[in-house]
Amino acid sequence: MRDVDLHTVEDVIAADADAWRAGDRWLAGGSFLYSQPQPQVRRLRDLTMLGWTPLRLATDGLEIAATCTIAELARFTPPARWAGVTGLVARCCDAFLASHKIWNVATVGGNICAALPAGPMISLAVATDADCLLVDLTGGRRRMPAVEFVRDAELTALAPGEYLRGVRVPARVADDLFALRRASLFPHGRSAALVIGRRHRGAGGWTLSVTAATRRPVVLAAPAVPGESELLERVDAACATAGWVDDVHGLPAWRRHRTLRMAAEVRAALADGGAR
Repeated sequence: MRDVDLHTVEDVIAADADAWRAGDRWLAGGSFLYSQPQPQVRRLRDLTMLGWTPLRLATDGLEIAATCTIAELARFTPPARWAGVTGLVARCCDAFLASHKIWNVATVGGNICAALPAGPMISLAVATDADCLLVDLTGGRRRMPAVEFVRDAELTALAPGEYLRGVRVPARVADDLFALRRASLFPHGRSAALVIGRRHRGAGGWTLSVTAATRRPVVLAAPAVPGESELLERVDAACATAGWVDDVHGLPAWRRHRTLRMAAEVRAALADGGAR
């Protein structure tokens, strides 16, 4: 991460202290905000001043505040029945490939709101069927599925003056089985494709999500583990519609190849009844 001074910033205020105006920007951990020039920013609205509880386990699920750091999330130990989700959390945190210094600053909400295709907290949220709580400066609230929150690379559903309060992982996925596969051009490089499968223990069913390889998350569901050829056709079509990412971390053809290969591996892992 580059050390960048935000020399255009004139003031830092509490997130809810004043009406929204041009040049405002939400501040949580700041690891992304300070990683590149932000010439349009004039004022930072500090979400950490609101004092949200980082993590809370309720009857309807696990509430993760937007200001929860990656380190806090990685250390969280819920009851044993959440073991599948806990294992997935650990692997998504590891996908940051960042030092623990960054883990102590970077936040779950910041990673999601940056809307970078490789954002591992996006991967975690969509794979667990989480929903997002959005709040505006008048107190208005709305919830939406995490898969709908990121609309394109670096584009979210947030309106001006609206912020992400947190995400909720529903209790119904607590004991589901998960399988994850990740690809990068380099051993310690940014994710170029990340595929997560989830086999539902309770009501039955099966879900597969693709992130990093596509401009927005792709989620496919089926009442049971589908056949390999059927699955790969669906994945290929859905990812093409979402748009393959084309940048220095991987060409679209290579991302497509790796995504389809990993989708087949995830399917096989969950068809065997194991989470890997």
